[in-house]
Amino acid sequence: MRDPVLRRAAVGLVATALAAVTVGCATPAPSATPAPSAAPAPAPPVEAPSATPLPPTATAAPVAESAPRGVAVPAIGLRTAGLVGLGLTPDGAMEVPDDAPTVGWFRWGPTPGETGPAVLAAHVDYAGVDGAFVRLGEVRPGDTVDVQRADGTTATFTAYRTERFAKSAFPTEQVYGDTDGAELRLITCGGAFDDANGNYVDNVVVFARLTGVRSA
Repeated sequence: MRDPVLRRAAVGLVATALAAVTVGCATPAPSATPAPSAAPAPAPPVEAPSATPLPPTATAAPVAESAPRGVAVPAIGLRTAGLVGLGLTPDGAMEVPDDAPTVGWFRWGPTPGETGPAVLAAHVDYAGVDGAFVRLGEVRPGDTVDVQRADGTTATFTAYRTERFAKSAFPTEQVYGDTDGAELRLITCGGAFDDANGNYVDNVVVFARLTGVRSA
């Protein structure tokens, strides 16, 4: 079991570093080197945020720690298994997956279903290939996110808000701050692609609450 004191410290560190988060972008993770000829794909269209976030709905009680094993978002045709744990880079930023189709979860934060905001991150594209979260901006309030957990249960979250934030004004506390119940954040990049620094200028964030837990 993870030490809760160390986990809180790491969460605080990454929250500070993520004020200008580059998670889920077309640029490679630190250990990856794309072919020199590979050009970043054009920024995919990102739907405008919903004007009316979903009002509070019935939520489920948080459950015990259990690592995520897969995630499905039916509304955007996403279903993937083999989630990878993401830690911190030497400079204190959150790691990103090494390829386009992989979804990662921040292993120093809550696991999906525990109290607090669990974080899943993936690329919008990577070396010219659509990423797992290429359609994340299309998620709307009321859409569901199913997370398969190592203990055999599936935690269902219901989205209540989808936003696109400029990285230069990323609302760290809104996204990573403590919550009373079990919540989920799905994060990728969006907006225009800045050729000068090789990153997208915005982040797309889906906010969701735990609304059910079922056994396999």
